[in-house]
Amino acid sequence: MPRMTARSRTEKHRTSTPLELFFDLCFVVAVAQAGSRLVHALAEGHPGTGIAGYLAVFFGIWWAWVNFSWFASAYDTDDTLYRLVTFVQITGVLIFAAGVPRAFDNGDWTLGVIGYVVMRLALTSQWLRVAHCSEGAERGVAQRYATGIALAQLGWVGILFVPTDTRTAVYVVLALCELSVPAVAERERGTSWHPHHIGERYGLFTIIVLGETIAAATVAVQESVDEHEALGELLPVAAGGLLIVFAGWWIYFAVPIHNYLRGSRQSFIWGYGHYAIFASAAAIGAGIEVAVEEATGKAHVSTAAASAAVTVPSAVFLLTVWLLHARHFKRDLAEQLPLPLAAVTILACTFAGEYAVFAAGLVAAATVAAGEVLSRRPAPDGPASTSVPPTHA
Repeated sequence: MPRMTARSRTEKHRTSTPLELFFDLCFVVAVAQAGSRLVHALAEGHPGTGIAGYLAVFFGIWWAWVNFSWFASAYDTDDTLYRLVTFVQITGVLIFAAGVPRAFDNGDWTLGVIGYVVMRLALTSQWLRVAHCSEGAERGVAQRYATGIALAQLGWVGILFVPTDTRTAVYVVLALCELSVPAVAERERGTSWHPHHIGERYGLFTIIVLGETIAAATVAVQESVDEHEALGELLPVAAGGLLIVFAGWWIYFAVPIHNYLRGSRQSFIWGYGHYAIFASAAAIGAGIEVAVEEATGKAHVSTAAASAAVTVPSAVFLLTVWLLHARHFKRDLAEQLPLPLAAVTILACTFAGEYAVFAAGLVAAATVAAGEVLSRRPAPDGPASTSVPPTHA
């Protein structure tokens, strides 16, 4: 069996493996479960509990995926043991997904915690393997990772025995502990993750989440047409939703990110901040479903509330993509303004009645168009820009 040694950060042609793609695909199950429960809560007029439950569940999905991806970027050996442990992690996420309805509906996190612990302890075993195969500072990093992750899992098991009224506070503390593990583990020496590989991994998961949004919205429209034959009421929602998703894809992939991911500080902020990007992207699909149900009279919420289920996550997505991703490649204020202005304008679309989602889609599409026009201007110091490609929203 090969030693689990760090891969080079300058390795050529470093791309996602079939195992990583399979891993991502299995995570879609959990994302879909979280989204469906969010739809149910919003449609029934319980936004507070629905959003809180969604954010809590999505944290578990996102954090397990993040830890696997950064570990694989540094230590993927793709041997038999590595593959088997990854399968265990996949099993954990499927258990976690099966526990999502219970967590949402009854506050029963037992199955969800079991699945999460399975995922995390499998990763702990990977770090212990790294520690066994390394020495010096690298071994210290691996040992701190293994210890930190294992201790956090004790906390998650313990939360099952905490009184319900204090569980939220304990959850926040445990989540912060989980988030602090990489910072503590890598305080003396960073891991050898690959910038191009990490950029691709995050991009692929963004595609998967946006794809789940389209799939969920398509099913909602199909069911509503079959039951109510309300095609006229649904077309503005469907068209607006598609425009939002298409614009989201265009804006996110306008510029490759790997050249920005050089130091640990910006990489931590960028990587952690994607919680908001992923969660909002998935929530757009849930919002479109709620808007469809409201248009056909199935949802027990107002038109403005149903519209907000789409416009709020859409605005969050655009704003966080700008903050974390796109603004680093803008040349001047004129290029910086479209995305934050679009986020504010999309929020205002909430009050456009039955055409709110369609209006938000038009704003998103106009933002892409504005980015295209602005990026094709001559550079400030020359006749043409060479710092960014033309598809720069």
